Amino acid sequence: MNRREAVSRVALILGGTIIGAEVFLSGCKPEAKKWSASLDFSAEDIAYLDEVAETIIPTTNTPGAKAANVGAFMSIMVKDCYDEANQKIFIEGMGKLNDASEKANKTRFTEATPEQRKALLITIDKEAKDYTKNKKKEDPAHYFTQLKQLTLLGYFTSEIGATQALRYVPIPGRYDGEMPYKKGDKAWAT
Repeated sequence: MNRREAVSRVALILGGTIIGAEVFLSGCKPEAKKWSASLDFSAEDIAYLDEVAETIIPTTNTPGAKAANVGAFMSIMVKDCYDEANQKIFIEGMGKLNDASEKANKTRFTEATPEQRKALLITIDKEAKDYTKNKKKEDPAHYFTQLKQLTLLGYFTSEIGATQALRYVPIPGRYDGEMPYKKGDKAWAT
C-alpha cells in the first residue's frame, strides 16, 4: 500500500466515523414534546405554563408569575372553567407556542433564553391582537389571548400579586372615593 492509498483510506475511515457519529447522535435527541388532548396537566406542563407566565410577568422588584404558581392556576381554570372548545384551543396553543419557539429559536420554549422568549411572545402577542381585531364574532379566541388573560388573572388574584404588585390594605377603614393618584402609583387590590 502506498502512502496516497493509506491517506485515502484513513480519510474514508475518519469520514465514516464522523458521519456515523452524527447519525448516531441525531438518533439520541429527545423527542419533541407532543401535547395531548388530555386535561390532566403533568408537572412538566405546569412548569412550561409557569415559564410562559414568568415571561409575561417577570420577577422585578416584586415576585413574578412563577412565584405566584400561575401555571397551576391556569391548569385548574382550563380544566374546571373552560368549555370543551376553549380547552382544545388552550391545549393546542401550548403546542403551537412551543413549535413557534422551535421555528424561531431552534429550541423549545423552556430552553430558550429569556430574551428569545420575550421576543417570541411579543411577536405572538401582535399576531393575537391582529387576529382579534379581524376575527368574526363566532370565531374562537386566539390561544395566546387565553394564556395572557389567565396569566394576568392568576397573578393579580394571587396573594403575591394582590399584596406586592398592587397596593393592599388588609383592613380598609373607610371608602375614600377621592384618594389622590399620582401617575406611576400601583393600582389598589382592596
